[in-house]
Amino acid sequence: MANEDKKNFNAMLAEAKGMPRIQLVTDPATIRKYGGDRMYFAPPIDYDRAMRRVPRGMVTTVGEIRAFFAREAGADFTEPITAGVFVSIAAWASFQRQADETPYWRTLKAGGELNPKYPGGIEAQREKLEAEGHTVIRRGRKNFRYYVENYEKVLYRF
Repeated sequence: MANEDKKNFNAMLAEAKGMPRIQLVTDPATIRKYGGDRMYFAPPIDYDRAMRRVPRGMVTTVGEIRAFFAREAGADFTEPITAGVFVSIAAWASFQRQADETPYWRTLKAGGELNPKYPGGIEAQREKLEAEGHTVIRRGRKNFRYYVENYEKVLYRF
């Protein structure tokens, strides 16, 4: 995201914009990829609520949250693009608040990867995760990516 200091992420978090809702998908490639035609859209505040459920010492992924929402809504899958955007909004909203923190750093990308779009980037997320006992490893030769080592062992499932 750009211009984070000029945005009110807590206002964005509260915007429902017609969600929650289920939309029927007709594109055969999408249906094949996600295993069905019922796509769920969760509002931003639901991502914040899910992220708050992850206890200290554990982590989750955006995919775990999406799977949870789809199960709860009776859908085949949760829309992936808005999921990534709304997780970032929840993180920035928490960062902008003086109290009532959402432990957004515990929500990882696929494969246990850290999220460079969180406040403070990879370094800030790494510090918070390491403070909770996780080991962060670097992968790659040129374009480094960072992951929680063995994240599957501490994965919070909804």
